[in-house]
Amino acid sequence: MNFIGCDGDYDSSRIVLFGAPYDCTSSFRPGSRFAPAAIRTDSWGLELYSPYQNRALPKALLHDAGDLELPFGGPEPALGLIEDFCMGVLRDGKLPFMLGGEHLVTLGAVRAIVKKYSNLHILHFDAHADLRDKYLGQSLSHATVMRRCFDLTGTGRIFQFGIRSGDESEFLFSQNRTVMRRFDLMGLGAVMSSLRGVPVYVTIDLDVLDPSLFPGTGAPEAGGVSFTELLSALTSVLRLNVVGADVSELSPPYDQSGCSTAVACKIIREMLIALGS
Repeated sequence: MNFIGCDGDYDSSRIVLFGAPYDCTSSFRPGSRFAPAAIRTDSWGLELYSPYQNRALPKALLHDAGDLELPFGGPEPALGLIEDFCMGVLRDGKLPFMLGGEHLVTLGAVRAIVKKYSNLHILHFDAHADLRDKYLGQSLSHATVMRRCFDLTGTGRIFQFGIRSGDESEFLFSQNRTVMRRFDLMGLGAVMSSLRGVPVYVTIDLDVLDPSLFPGTGAPEAGGVSFTELLSALTSVLRLNVVGADVSELSPPYDQSGCSTAVACKIIREMLIALGS
């Protein structure tokens, strides 16, 4: 089953959607490995047309490659498979769009994209800073993913929004290294102006949303932004020179109502429409 109508063939498509069902470093509530399958199934409850953007999903430009077969256990083999897949998509002149999985999967995509775009910038929407150098003694974790991305991009190229949780050391590390906006999305317009013309990777950890409307995630944090705030931000951001994107940290088992999956599906639909327009 593909995502709604993403049935374009690979050669003629501009965007390649794929799943990375991996959650082996999840430290609180695992289950995000089930997200790509749940998203595809529930996406069929959506219309192709978006009243928010007055456009329909350009399904002929979108190819759903299905899920990668990722091994359990230590993350390096899984990250390597994600990196290799993204490298192939980039070589073919297409844009990779990944469905996580836990947030660590972002690192595999960024490893590939930074090889093609050495001046890559990252827009990061999340409740958590994800800037620890190690978590529980491990350097590769959902809690360290942006620190590992920083190792690849360097100072001043990661822009973080909605952050409301993290160890004190992460907030200290971010000073003069990343651009961090705590709690909300204020200042995004100014950041967008500074990113005109440069390659941008967009990573969405869905726990940036208020958990009262998105409880189905592995590490819910009180506070957060609304659906409409995030949607407005994303449809603006995706007018930049976006060269890759991902949506992570839906964990369907923790919301039996299905509302969280429905929210994730609509966010993804709107992102794909914006990228394809």
